[in-house]
Amino acid sequence: MTAHSAPYSISDLSRIFEVTPRTIRFYEDQGLISPQRVDQQRVYSERDFVRLKLILRGKRIGFSLAELKTTLDLYDNAPDGTSQADYVLGIIKNHRRELEQKRKDIEATLEEMEEIEARITHSLSA
Repeated sequence: MTAHSAPYSISDLSRIFEVTPRTIRFYEDQGLISPQRVDQQRVYSERDFVRLKLILRGKRIGFSLAELKTTLDLYDNAPDGTSQADYVLGIIKNHRRELEQKRKDIEATLEEMEEIEARITHSLSA
């Protein structure tokens, strides 16, 4: 990320975070960020910058938009971060369990595919 300081334009954030302006407007529509308006132009604060950074990080690790909104709202309502940390920890544990189950399912499917492949290969060579 390139260093820059507030205020930010939508093109600044788009360039810094390598996302489209449409993505940023979508997060705005969802109530996750709320830039000020100067005439017709969106002006993003340091708060919006940090929130967008958290949104994108959360999306990468599998948070839904609803989970992200709750996380950000908890921070806004309790800046000490304890309720937010507890919530995020719970979400991470749930996502970890889901991913571990998916991994088991994938491993089982791969084993089945290997067995089928071996039977077919054996059948064709006989």
